[in-house]
Amino acid sequence: MREFESHDGSRWKASVRQHEGPDYKGRYHFSVWPAGGSEEEAVPLPEIRWNSEKTARRTLESMSDVELRRRLRSALGRRPAAF
Repeated sequence: MREFESHDGSRWKASVRQHEGPDYKGRYHFSVWPAGGSEEEAVPLPEIRWNSEKTARRTLESMSDVELRRRLRSALGRRPAAF
């Protein structure tokens, strides 16, 4: 899990979530949520996915803050209106 600051100064968390299913390919995906909130509020980006948890976590740890903010903007642009 990574905590980072958005372009407007608010704190967010990024993590890897597992999608259950019979196929292992792309089982792990990227998600973000407000730092003060719970993981249940996470906004997923299912198109950013990995085959293994180890690779997913290593990639997340190596992402720059700029990349995390870009992914956050993408996720927030897709979230449901009720969020």
